[in-house]
Order: sequence, then structure tokens, then C-alpha cells
Amino acid sequence: MRTEGTLTRLDRVFTRLDREPQRPAHIDMPRMSRHRVVLFSATLAFYLAIVWAVVTTSWLVRLDWQVMFFRPYQQWPQIHAFLDYYVVLGQRGPTAVMVAAWLGWRSWRQHTLRPLLTLAASLLLLNITVGAAKLGMGRLGPHYATVIGSNEMGLGGDIFPSGHTANAVVTWGILAYLASTPRARRWLSALSAVTALGVGLTTVYLGTHWLSDVLLGWAAGLLIMLALPWFEPLIARVETALFDLRDLWRARRGRRAPVPVPAAPVGSPVLLNPRATAADEAPAARETVGASRSSSRTAAHLAAARPHLTRSERPAVTPTGSRRPPHPERVPRGTTSAARP
Repeated sequence: MRTEGTLTRLDRVFTRLDREPQRPAHIDMPRMSRHRVVLFSATLAFYLAIVWAVVTTSWLVRLDWQVMFFRPYQQWPQIHAFLDYYVVLGQRGPTAVMVAAWLGWRSWRQHTLRPLLTLAASLLLLNITVGAAKLGMGRLGPHYATVIGSNEMGLGGDIFPSGHTANAVVTWGILAYLASTPRARRWLSALSAVTALGVGLTTVYLGTHWLSDVLLGWAAGLLIMLALPWFEPLIARVETALFDLRDLWRARRGRRAPVPVPAAPVGSPVLLNPRATAADEAPAARETVGASRSSSRTAAHLAAARPHLTRSERPAVTPTGSRRPPHPERVPRGTTSAARP
């Protein structure tokens, strides 16, 4: 058996993979505090202001066109290859798989479904809110613009707000939201915000989004993250329901009746030991009789407690070679009881 001092590298890895015995008590759920309500209200006002600025074709739309004509991908072509990979951090499929794998590991280790359920709730809110805004405003992207200086609204597009930016805010922000300590939550919040804004600016560099698309996508993702505490009671009820279903399924499996053993048919033959013959019974009977006689002689000898006889007092030897007195009632050996008179 290995001791702690002789653990191999593989043993240390599996030691770290051991689950915690129960859900850690220090992990708390964020609540809808007054500070969070203020931030949510300010972000919502920022969201509405951007939409109004684009709808009214204000200075923000003119800035969008100026950035588009600047063509950043032509100004700095040396970073184009790197940003082609960096923008993947905002794609929903790859990022959702990576974050779900990590949160699934945390769920298994901490015996709770809250991380995965929180991710599912945030992605569902993202698809509903951002998807509805995209289809409702129908703005065309820079590559498909028709009239210089126009807002390109209501033309069947789907780029306002930026889905890459909003998805980066939600996907990476959920790690900060589920952090177990306030310090980790602050650092992860700043990191996710910078990553999301970088993904949005990368789409502007590549020419796939307007600058206003990025600002609105960043605000849309932040609104979802700030509103998540309102959905915590629903997440808790869903988690309880899923655990109840699991316990019910285990109980049903445990109450399964054992499989009965099939009984032997009535007409099946029964094997019996063969009966011993007279020749086989005779030696056993002689041994039994001899043993009983030996025990009776020993008991009689001990009961009489006669003194030791000298050689002259012993009875004479009979013709058969024995000094025992003859007994007429005893049956000679080799004969049966049926031969008695």
C-alpha cells in the first residue's frame, strides 16, 4: 500500500479529483442589492440611449461610418491573423462548451447543479433578448450598407446589437458571477469585461460590426448578468425538482422485487443413495457390536475393580487360544443370528 510520501504524479492527480463531501458552505448566491439595482438601471438607460441615437441617425451613426471608412484591417494588417482567432472567444458554440465543461466539473465536485443551471438560464436570456432585438431592428452590417450616412435600420439585418460582444460578456461573466470569494469575483469581472470589449472591437476591426453594435451588445450582456439574481429562486426550485426526481428514481430502483428462483418441476426424479447390501452392513454391524462390547467390558472392569491376578490364578488357555471362559449364549463368529436354536 502506498503512503503519502511515495505517491506518483498520477496518484496526486486523482487525489485532487476527489469530490468534496458536501456543498461548500462559503459559496453564496448573489442577491439583488441596491447597488446592483442602480447598476442595472444605469445600464438599461445606456442601452436605450444607444438605440435612440441610432434610430434618430445622430452623431453615433456618423461615427460608425467614419470608423468603417477608416478600415482598421487595412491600417494594421499585421494583427489580422491573431484577431481572427481572438474573435472566437465571442462565438457562442466554442465558448459555451468550454465554460460548460468547467461548470460541470464544479457541479460534480460540489454536489450541486446551480453552476450549470445558472449558465443555462443566462444563455436562454441571451438568446431571447438579443435575438429579439436583432430581428426587431433589422440593421444591416458595414459590408452590406446601402446608403452612406444612413442607420441601415429595418432592412432585414441581424447585427444590432453585436451577438459576439453580448455572448462574451455573458459566457465569461458567468465565471465571475459564480466565483466563491469577493476578490475572485472582482478580478474575474474585470477580466471578462475587458475580454468582451476586446472581442467587440475585434469585430469592428474586421468590418463585421458597427461601433454602435458593439456598445449595445456590451450593454445587453451586462443587463443579463445584473438581472441574474432575480432568477436565483427559480434556479433553486429547478435544482430541487431535479434532485427529487433523482431520489425518486433511485428509490424505485431500490424497491425492485428480487427475481424468483424457478422451482424444480413436480415430476422431476429425485436421486437417492443406494441401499447397502448385507455384505456391506455386516462389517459395520460387527464394528458397532465390538465397540459396544469393548465399552461394556471396560465399564464392568472398572466397576468390579478386581485385584491383579497372579500367573497361577489366571484361567487356563482354551483350545482356541483364549483365556476367557466359554459363554454358551454367545454366537460364534462367522455365523448369523438365524442359526441359533
